[in-house]
Amino acid sequence: MADPEGLIRLGLHDLHVELGGKMVPFAGYEMPVQYAEGVLREHLHTRSAAGLFDVSHMGQVILRPKGSIEDLKRAFEALMPVDVLGLAEGRQRYGLFTNDQGGILDDLMFTNRGDHLYVVVNAACKAADIAHMTAAMPGVEVQPVTDRALLALQGPGAQAALEGLVPGVAAMRFMDHRIFGGIWVSRSGYTGEDGFEVSVPQAEAESFARRLLAQPGVAPIGLGARDSLRLEAGLCLYGHDIDTTTSPVEANLTWAIPKARRAGGVREGGFPGAARILRELAEGPARLRVGLRPEGRAPMREGVELFTDDGTPAGRVTSGGFGPSVNAPVAMGYVARSHATIGTILQGELRGKRHPVTVADLPFHPTSYKR
Repeated sequence: MADPEGLIRLGLHDLHVELGGKMVPFAGYEMPVQYAEGVLREHLHTRSAAGLFDVSHMGQVILRPKGSIEDLKRAFEALMPVDVLGLAEGRQRYGLFTNDQGGILDDLMFTNRGDHLYVVVNAACKAADIAHMTAAMPGVEVQPVTDRALLALQGPGAQAALEGLVPGVAAMRFMDHRIFGGIWVSRSGYTGEDGFEVSVPQAEAESFARRLLAQPGVAPIGLGARDSLRLEAGLCLYGHDIDTTTSPVEANLTWAIPKARRAGGVREGGFPGAARILRELAEGPARLRVGLRPEGRAPMREGVELFTDDGTPAGRVTSGGFGPSVNAPVAMGYVARSHATIGTILQGELRGKRHPVTVADLPFHPTSYKR
């Protein structure tokens, strides 16, 4: 369903409006940026209790092999520098589609569901990702999922709230994926907190969301707090912190590249951009994504240029804002590798003046995943 401005409305649009959601454009969709409590309180509520996010704008895709499941895994692994063949059934993993120049086409989550794979991609890249997978894997049926909503329940109260509706989720570990009838549950999220992403049939989504919101401690949370939560957790936002020009090595995402796909590994290379990515793994990249802690209370947002004390350009902020949990401004950005050491002090230019900003470790706020 589209609104008068051509934006796609979520299946739960009327519920968001009823709950007081302030609707804004995002990735071609009309999305709630906040509710009556406001971004800061929604952020802190998620950290202390449980927040419910509507992330139905994300792309859900089923990959089915026309041949064997092993053929599907090999074809999918050829699109990115991660381990698909070694992913156990019922487990989920973070992935990165790369291009021939070693840049990132999108980041995603994929799950081994035994005889097929389930993939969740970013909303802004959804159409391009589906076209990319269809063209690159002729032996695979690429099936977009268009009749399901996707909800994220995040925070220390998420387990108790979801267990009341879907018995059995409490036994799941971080990055487990289980199917409970028509409900697909992954223990993962985008906040740094323990929590779940839940795919439900669209026809049942409003009822399911209302029942979750009726659980003790569960509140609706908008895009604003989702962004500040992921920033404190040091998680990348596609199109800002990573894009087609940034490599996984520059982005400090090398933890996602296993030994098997690196130089000397049993399945070395074989993915788009391997020459650049393997070279950067061996020699180091020219720049790195780092955490940044601005001095004072003024946030340094995307686009702020960074300099050394002598005025030499050193990098640029790609995400920034105020971190409610750390009660201070936080940011991420790319700096020359020579300036990427934790504790390095740079200068960020705000409104024509330069202010100190310190290279910091990530995440800014400890994660609480259930291992």
